[in-house]
Amino acid sequence: MTPLPEDSQPPIGEDDRDTAVQRLQDAYAEGLVSHEELDERLHHALTAKAQSELVPALASLPEEHPGTTSTIAAAGGRIHRRGVWRVPRILKVESAFGRVHLDLSRAVVEHPIVEIELQLGTGRAEITVPRDAVVDVEGLHTGRKDLRDKARRRSRPGGAKIRISGAMGFGRLKIRHARR
Repeated sequence: MTPLPEDSQPPIGEDDRDTAVQRLQDAYAEGLVSHEELDERLHHALTAKAQSELVPALASLPEEHPGTTSTIAAAGGRIHRRGVWRVPRILKVESAFGRVHLDLSRAVVEHPIVEIELQLGTGRAEITVPRDAVVDVEGLHTGRKDLRDKARRRSRPGGAKIRISGAMGFGRLKIRHARR
């Protein structure tokens, strides 16, 4: 196979750019880069046209924190998260049977992109997202194709992007935006 010429690299996606900006802001907050260095690196990240152009902007930064992935698992029964809680960058939810309810309406969402990976057998799942969140369910495979997505409405700019992926057996998934 012939390698692609450097000028034919695929363009950078907005998700990759958002992740790079978030990593730079985190590094600044942790005191790893100065204000001047942050400005310079942000300029590189925001003007990058290809993935390879992000490398200099992220050079010498630590990888994303390992604590940004959490798993909630139960063989049966209920999995319930509501109120004020910190949403990790990647949340894995595993349940053989039972109900799952994730309420992100009052949760602390610190990441511009949150990945929720569902691995559910039977039972129902309900996810309430913040009013300004954008929801993407393209990566979710359902056995019964029973998805009630009440979150498909225009959201205000600046909200987190919630990607829901994984597999559901014979349960039902309901997604809705918070009212307030």
